[in-house]
Amino acid sequence: MEPGLIGGLIGGFMGLVGGAIGTYASIRNTNGPRERAFMIRVARVVWIAVTAFVVALLVVPYPYKWLMWVAYVPALVTAIVWGNRRQRQIRSEEGGRR
Repeated sequence: MEPGLIGGLIGGFMGLVGGAIGTYASIRNTNGPRERAFMIRVARVVWIAVTAFVVALLVVPYPYKWLMWVAYVPALVTAIVWGNRRQRQIRSEEGGRR
């Protein structure tokens, strides 16, 4: 096996494990049932979106791959900001910590 392939496989595996641990921690550290349900929904959407993005990177031809990043990065940042605000709102409505 080539070193690049081995590194890619190990890196991909580590990324999946890190994502799973992060998802578990995000759901576990919720304060109430509404917040937990919200985090589960967000986790599902993010896992599907990131998986679709990675698959698209593997399938789309070279010159167009860069255009996908132009859409992905702002969408990811917007989703993170929205999710954090919504989670804070749910916590304040449930009377939990901020």
